[in-house]
Amino acid sequence: MSGEDAPAQQQNAEEQKNQETKTPAEEPKAESKPDSPTAPAATEAAAAPAAAEKAPEEDTFTYRSLVLTGYGGYDKVKLQVKKGKPALKAGEVMVRVKMCGLNFADLMARQGLYDRLPSPPVTPGMECSGEIEAVGEEVTDRKVGDKVLVLNRSGLWQEVAVVPSTHTFLMPEGMSFEEAAALPVNYITAYMMLFDFGHLRPNQSVLVHMAAGGVGIAATQLCRTVSDVTVFGTASASKHEVITEGGVSHAIDYRTKDYVEEVRKISPKGLDIVLDPLGGSDTHKGYNLLKPMGKLISYGAANMLSGQKKNLIAVAKTWYHQFSVHSLSLIQGNRSVCGFHLGYLDTETELIAQAMEAILTLYRQGKVKPRIDSTFHLEQVGDAMRKMQERNNIGKIVLTTEPMPEEEKKEEPKKEEASKKEDKKKDDKKKDDKKKDDKKKEEKKEEKKEEKKEEKKEEKKEEPKKEEPKKEEPKKEEEPKKAEN
Repeated sequence: MSGEDAPAQQQNAEEQKNQETKTPAEEPKAESKPDSPTAPAATEAAAAPAAAEKAPEEDTFTYRSLVLTGYGGYDKVKLQVKKGKPALKAGEVMVRVKMCGLNFADLMARQGLYDRLPSPPVTPGMECSGEIEAVGEEVTDRKVGDKVLVLNRSGLWQEVAVVPSTHTFLMPEGMSFEEAAALPVNYITAYMMLFDFGHLRPNQSVLVHMAAGGVGIAATQLCRTVSDVTVFGTASASKHEVITEGGVSHAIDYRTKDYVEEVRKISPKGLDIVLDPLGGSDTHKGYNLLKPMGKLISYGAANMLSGQKKNLIAVAKTWYHQFSVHSLSLIQGNRSVCGFHLGYLDTETELIAQAMEAILTLYRQGKVKPRIDSTFHLEQVGDAMRKMQERNNIGKIVLTTEPMPEEEKKEEPKKEEASKKEDKKKDDKKKDDKKKDDKKKEEKKEEKKEEKKEEKKEEKKEEPKKEEPKKEEPKKEEEPKKAEN
């Protein structure tokens, strides 16, 4: 019985009582036949307290949830309290969430650039870990108390989540909740790209962009499960030591070097597999780096993301440079181009389950292990998103549902104020840099104008010199004629 049924039953009981005392004419009937009117009233009166007892349990059930209230900056994701116990349908389970994973798609969703997330208000989150708290009908392979990792289209950034049981996977013994929350999206993405699309084999070469991120580290670890695979990884210089220890053969600082030139120096023939999360002009570069029989696997458009809010210039620029290729070029080049989007495989449960089982087997064998960069409370989701968006993480950023201690809560306003000041400084710096760039461009234009003026002056000075020999030429010709005469 739901809490909504209780008021209705109490109202019916009260109506019965009112009808008993409504008119004097009805009183004799009630006395002559005491069983008929009072029996239903007694039954309903007994049912009402039971409903009233259950109603508070339903009504007082609360859980915290992160909600995307609209598209925009970090402040658009707010922590709210939801009331009422979620209802379970057949085949579903209720999970008490312990940890949630943060993904690049969540950043894009916040800006309205990820079409698999329903429109706001909505709870984001595609992966989490926790314990099963209740099971619905027809669920036979899960039980209350099972520790699981969960993969879902959305709705997992909250303390309680209801999902189909087929979207849950039993955690291996010894796996932490942090690791379990860090594993589904990154490792399934990397595994299916490398092995289902890429057919990775020994002695091949792979380019991994954003090699210090969640997918980058997962891809590098999976490459190590195949012998003699050469991994080229792009990341800022400060992260090179970590990614090299993790298995990257050649670390490239994309901020100071042209990764295409660096790859060509080491592997003149090109690469076997290019994993491209960037989009735009980088997809063109990746395609041109392929060897014959090479594969480009595109799985994102990170170049669209610039700043807290949607940057229309960055979006337009990425779309303008979006890669397209004619089928004849593919045939003649002996290359292939693939596209991967885990969000559109949410109904392919068997396919996902096969990949997950293979990954969990590798985890049990000690061949793969998620690297946790940092853990944030739900209250700190803005800081977590900022850290990922500014590319300051090495590995996975995880959110914990454990409430933040009161002492830390007191410090949060100060941190927020400091973050706002830092953001303002960065914005001001960008503006200053833009002004400086514009000034430099103007100076260069002026320099070019001056150079052109100088060139014209030089040309004018040289013109008389060029004309003088022409005047002397006839004289030189006449001298031999005089000699002949």
